Amino acid sequence: MFLVRAVNNYSSNLHSIFRRVPPVKSDLRFSNLHATSSFCNVGEDINNCFCWISQRRSGSLEFAAASINLGNIGTLRNMSSEACSSKTEKKTNRLILEKSPYLLQHATNPVDWYPWSQEAFDKAKAESKLIFLCHVMEKESFENPSVAEIMNKYFVNIKVDREERPDVDKLYMSFIQATVGGGGWPMSVFLTPDLEPLAGGTYFPPEDKYGRPGFKTVLKNIAEQWRSKQASISSSGKNTIEVLKKIKERDQTDCQRIEVPGEDAWKKCLLQLSKNYESIQPPKFPQPVMFNFLFHMYSRNKKTEQGTQCLQMCLHTLTKMAYGGIHDHVNKGFARYSVDERWHVPHFEKMLYDQAQLAVSYCDAYVLTKDEFYADIVKDILTYVSRDLSHEEGGFYGAEDADSYPFEGAPHKQEGAFCVWEYDEICNLLDEETNGVSHAEVIVYHYDVKKEGNVKPSQDPHGELRNKNVLACFGSYENTADKFQISVESLKNILEKSHSVLYEARQGRPKPDKDTKIVTLWNGLMISAFARSGFVLKDQSYINRAIQAANFIRKYLYDEQDKTLQRCCYRGDDGQIVKAPTPVFGFLDDYAFLIRGLLDLYEASLDADWLQWAETLQEQQDAKFWDSKGSGYFTSPEGDASILIRGKEDQDGAEPSGNSVSVHNLIRLAAYLDREDLRDKAGRTLTAFSDRLNSIPIALPEMVSALMFYHNSPTQVFIAGQTEDNNTQALLDVVRSRFMPGRILAIADGPGGRAGLLYRRHESLSRLRPIQGKPAAYVCRNFACSLPVTEPDDLATSLDDGNGIKRSEDAE
Repeated sequence: MFLVRAVNNYSSNLHSIFRRVPPVKSDLRFSNLHATSSFCNVGEDINNCFCWISQRRSGSLEFAAASINLGNIGTLRNMSSEACSSKTEKKTNRLILEKSPYLLQHATNPVDWYPWSQEAFDKAKAESKLIFLCHVMEKESFENPSVAEIMNKYFVNIKVDREERPDVDKLYMSFIQATVGGGGWPMSVFLTPDLEPLAGGTYFPPEDKYGRPGFKTVLKNIAEQWRSKQASISSSGKNTIEVLKKIKERDQTDCQRIEVPGEDAWKKCLLQLSKNYESIQPPKFPQPVMFNFLFHMYSRNKKTEQGTQCLQMCLHTLTKMAYGGIHDHVNKGFARYSVDERWHVPHFEKMLYDQAQLAVSYCDAYVLTKDEFYADIVKDILTYVSRDLSHEEGGFYGAEDADSYPFEGAPHKQEGAFCVWEYDEICNLLDEETNGVSHAEVIVYHYDVKKEGNVKPSQDPHGELRNKNVLACFGSYENTADKFQISVESLKNILEKSHSVLYEARQGRPKPDKDTKIVTLWNGLMISAFARSGFVLKDQSYINRAIQAANFIRKYLYDEQDKTLQRCCYRGDDGQIVKAPTPVFGFLDDYAFLIRGLLDLYEASLDADWLQWAETLQEQQDAKFWDSKGSGYFTSPEGDASILIRGKEDQDGAEPSGNSVSVHNLIRLAAYLDREDLRDKAGRTLTAFSDRLNSIPIALPEMVSALMFYHNSPTQVFIAGQTEDNNTQALLDVVRSRFMPGRILAIADGPGGRAGLLYRRHESLSRLRPIQGKPAAYVCRNFACSLPVTEPDDLATSLDDGNGIKRSEDAE
C-alpha cells in the first residue's frame, strides 16, 4: 500500500556515530559506506537490502551494502523443508531437540548448530572461539559439507528463530544497520565469546565470484584474524557495545516532565503518508497501521475535504487488495505482499498477523460504509483462519508457507504451486452453466485468466509461474455483471460455486507447510480480530472463537501463580501442545497485544473477567519492561545476561510496535478503571518518543493515533440495564453501527452484575440507572455524562458519525 522511502533516522544516527569511532588496532573494521538503497517500507523488514563482504588489501575485511532484489525473498523462511522431507536418514544436530519448525528445518545440516543457549556461550568461552549467529542461506552453504567443516572447526554456530527471540534479532540487527547503513533478513553476525558483535551482513554467496570472496573465504579470513589478533578484536567488540549503549542513552528523553507532542504530529504524519500513497514502486505490503491512522483522522474530520481524502485512500486500497491476487479468492485469506504495483502477483506466504489486522481494517470499512463487500472480506479472512490456522483447542498458528510441491513426487517445491491455475485446467473443471452463462467464461473474464498465463516474466524471476494464472480482478463485480448481462447477486452465486469447485481441486494438490508455532502476540491480534468482528457483525460465534483463543493462552502460555506470559508453544506430531526445552518468556509485544485483545474481548462479551485479566497483565508489563529512567517500554525483560543492550521498538510496521499498542491500552484501562497512574504512563511514553513523533511520525502511525486519543478523551458509552434485555441490545446495536476510535463501552448492570469490577473502581457508576425501568444510555467523557437516553434514535443522534459513504471503485 504505502511505500515510504524514508531512511530510519535511528539507524542513520548510529551509522554517523560509528564514523567517529576511533579504529582499534585490528584489520577487522567497519565500513563507512551506506547502502545504495538504504530505504524500505516503513515498518517492514528491510528484505531488499542485502550486503556482501569485499576483501581489502592486507587481508582486512570491509562490509559494503547494495540493494539486490532476490525475487521471492520470503521463500527463505522455509527453504530447507525439502531437505527435511528426504527419506534418506541423515545425521542430526542439537536443533533436533527444539520445537520451533524453523529450527527443526536445520536439524539435519552437517553444521553443528546450537540454539541460542548458555551451552553454546560456554563452549565458545571454553574453546576461545568466535560465535557465528545466523538465520538462513542453508541451500547454498549450510548443506555443503566443505562449508560445514570450516564452520564446525573454527566457530560455535548458533541458529535463532527470530520469532522466538525478537530481542536477539533486534540487538544484532541494530549493529548491522549501524555498521553497514542498512540491514535485512537473513542476518549473519560474528560475535565474540562474550556475545559482542564484530562483523556481519545479511547475505554471503557460497563461492568466490565476480571478484568478491565467497562464504568459505570469509570464514577462513575471520578465523585467521581471530587466531592472530584475538586481543585487539575482542577490544573492538567491547568498544562496539559501549558505543551502542551510549547511543541508546543519548537517544533517551528525560521524562521527568510530561511534554506530549501536539496536533502538528498527526498533521505531519498525514502529509508524509499522502505523498507516498499507492506508490507504483513494488513490492507493495499491506500496512494496517496506516489504515488505523487514516480511519481515525477521518473520524475527527468527517465533514472536511481532508477527512474525505483519508477515508477514500483507505477504501480505495482495501478494495483493490480485496479484488487483487494478494487475496486468495479460492482458499481465502491474504498473502504477505504483492511483487507488482497492482496487488496482482503475491508472495504466497500467509501470515497470521496480516489476517488479524486486515480483518479489523475491513471491519472498520464496513462500519463506515455499511457496504457488505467489506463484511464479506471479514468473513472470508476469519473462515480461512478458523479452518487452516487453528489448533483444535483454540490457539492460532503463525503462518502458511509460500512454497509447495507442484505435484506428488516432484523433486523441488515451487512458490505458489498450490495457488495458481492453467487456463485449460479452469475450463475443464468449471463445466457448469447458470441460465446459459458459462461459469468457466465468467471466471476467465472476471479474474483475467489467459491461455499463456497472466504473470509477467518480470514478476516471475525464477520461471515458476510460467503459463500460470493468479486470480485477480482488475474491474469490479458490477463490470463483470454488465459484461454477462446478469445481476451482481447472480454473479456472486456463480463465483461462489466456482470457488467451491476450484477449492476442492486444490485440496488434491500437495499442500504448503504450516508454521504451527503459536505465538502469544499474534494470538492477541487474532483475539482482537474475532472479538471486534463478532461485535460489529453481531455474530456470537466469532466472539466465542475469541473466548476460546483467550482460554487457550490462559491454559498454555500463562502462569497463574506468577502472572507471567510465555512467548510461544507448538503443535506436537499428534496434535498435543508442546513447549521448547527452555521456555522463552514473554516480551513486551506479547503482553501489549494480548492486553489489547482482552480489552476488545471485554467490549464484545461485556464480561469483566477479561478486563480484570487485562489489568493484571498491564501491571506485570509495567514491572518487567517499564524504563524508570527514560520512560516507555523495553522490548525484553530485565535479567537476561545474553541481551547486552535492552532496546525499544520505535517503528510501526507489519505489526504495530509494543509501545504504540501500550499507549492505546493505558488510555483505555485508565478510563475503564479510573487509574490516573496509567494515563500518566501513556503521557510519559509519548514524551519518550516525542522526537520521533515530531520529526518522522509516519514511522509511528499507530502511536500517532494513540496521541490523538491522549489529547481527546475517549467517548464512554455506559448502558444501564441488563445485557439480555432487548432494549439494551437495541442500544448496543446503535453503538456497534458507529465508528468511534478508542470508544469505551460498558454495561452498568449493578454492583453484583457482570460490571462489578467497574462499580468497585468508579463511585459515579452507581448513579447511572435505568429510566422508569427501561435501559438507558449515558454518553460520557471523563465520566462527565450527558442526560440519559432510552431510545435508539436518540442515542444515534448523539453518536452519529455520518453514513452513506460508498466504496471506492475508481481504477488504479
